[in-house]
Amino acid sequence: MFAIVATLALAPVTPAGVDMSVAEAGASVGTAQTVTVAPDVTAPPVSHESYTAATGPETLIASGTNEDWAKLVLIYGDWPVTEQNVTVILQWMREENGPDNWWNRNNPLNNGHGSGGGSGLGSYDSLDTAAFYAADNLLKRSFYTAIVAALEDGTSAAAVAQAIWASPWASSHYGNGANWTTSPVPIIQAPPSAW
Repeated sequence: MFAIVATLALAPVTPAGVDMSVAEAGASVGTAQTVTVAPDVTAPPVSHESYTAATGPETLIASGTNEDWAKLVLIYGDWPVTEQNVTVILQWMREENGPDNWWNRNNPLNNGHGSGGGSGLGSYDSLDTAAFYAADNLLKRSFYTAIVAALEDGTSAAAVAQAIWASPWASSHYGNGANWTTSPVPIIQAPPSAW
């Protein structure tokens, strides 16, 4: 009973002697509004924002190629994933393990950092872990700052390669570039178990 009384108490009250149909009709007569805009006024530009998507580690791991691994290193290092950066990491991988077995010991760059093999002969539990430690090694060691700077720039595979040769990454320094091949690297998928 209380609910019914409360509902009636909240309902709008129509004034006595007023016909609602007449009141509603009167409210709509002559109340239309118009807006006039001067002819010299132009509409503001409309923003056409764009959105981009970045490939994440899960997508690269699922695809599983040497090119994907190179991109994964760049992502973990927070470097631009440019064609030049991917190209030089693929070349670097080829110099370390060869393209047909680039996933050897799950250590494509023969990185000693975190692999249990200080000379670069260690292995990782997965290629994902290897990508993380390759980026981490470059970022943590002061003698790799030139490599990091060239990767951050992302515009020249040759500049990154020269920084790699000048670094202590390989004691041979890749013959100061004489033993570095710049031809295109074939894209090869690693066995799923490597990831």
